[in-house]
Amino acid sequence: MALTLADVDKIARLSRLHLTAEEKEKSLQELNDIFAMVEQMQNINTDGIEPMAHPHEAALRLREDEVTETDRAAEYQAVAPEVRNRLYIVPQVIEE
Repeated sequence: MALTLADVDKIARLSRLHLTAEEKEKSLQELNDIFAMVEQMQNINTDGIEPMAHPHEAALRLREDEVTETDRAAEYQAVAPEVRNRLYIVPQVIEE
């Protein structure tokens, strides 16, 4: 798939970019180079290759799942004008 200058114009307009003619030409070449690389990658035979989440085998360091902070919600909400069910109640700002 190759892009044209019209495609670059459309992308620039949608992105609200103002490109000079030189920038459009450069962008066209760079985008087409990216598409060519993706096309080459799609042609690689990957039969029998297991998908992997990370290129290196590494074990994650785990820590104990323990509470490290105290619940201070009541203290924080004590200064709020209105609280209901541990939620801050604020005035309605959008009218229906």
